[in-house]
Amino acid sequence: MSEILLTGVNGGVMTLTLNRPDVFNSFNQDMARAFQSALDEAAKNDDVRCVVITGAGRAFCAGQDLKEVTSEGSPSFQVIVEETYNKSIRRICSLEKPVVAAVNGVAAGAGANIALACDFVVAKSSVKFIQAFANIGLIPDSGGTYWLPRLVGMSRAKALTMLGTPLSAKEAEAIGMIHQAVEENAFEDSIQTLTAKLAEMPTRGLALTKKALHAAATNDLNSQLELELELQVAAADTEDYAEGVKAFLEKRKPKFIGR
Repeated sequence: MSEILLTGVNGGVMTLTLNRPDVFNSFNQDMARAFQSALDEAAKNDDVRCVVITGAGRAFCAGQDLKEVTSEGSPSFQVIVEETYNKSIRRICSLEKPVVAAVNGVAAGAGANIALACDFVVAKSSVKFIQAFANIGLIPDSGGTYWLPRLVGMSRAKALTMLGTPLSAKEAEAIGMIHQAVEENAFEDSIQTLTAKLAEMPTRGLALTKKALHAAATNDLNSQLELELELQVAAADTEDYAEGVKAFLEKRKPKFIGR
């Protein structure tokens, strides 16, 4: 794997570290391809039960590397948005394993929205989330206009995206935009505790839950009830469901295998 993306698997958890700290881990096409390839590998690898995305150095991700879009012979905005961001967001959201954004530093522009696409966002309390697009005449991409109104309501979404005002992690937690803001000295332990728990849970059941919740954004009630029926039948056919029931009856902790 390219050095611009560091990868490792430990205890069922794959960690992807964006590794361009000199430019605050901003994306270029090379890093995007490495990132997408790693997500594809996570999807195929049965030993991976949870994925963590984080950044090297002082930033999580500052979005797009503007040098790439302003240099001679640079790819068009259409190519960058589709190839770098849309394909990455689709992979995160369709991955049938929980994805945790471990936001270790500033998350700006597309970097903020990549975090929001994850199933859990845990950030250092000192972190700022910035919808920086308006400051250079662009609109939020990478799913920002999809996630923000659903997470914080239309009024706050408009304020965040049109004013580009930085939002602290503590404020983001208070308004329901992220899962948790934690003090710096507790950050690594918080990530470890969460990901270890997720890696021991019934992975297939979590994937089906994720699918149902994502569909709820556009389904009517009857459609959602039908989907729940379909997915519940699928969940009840897993080895982990059988183990969960057996463990409950035997009054012991279940040992899930992820299928």
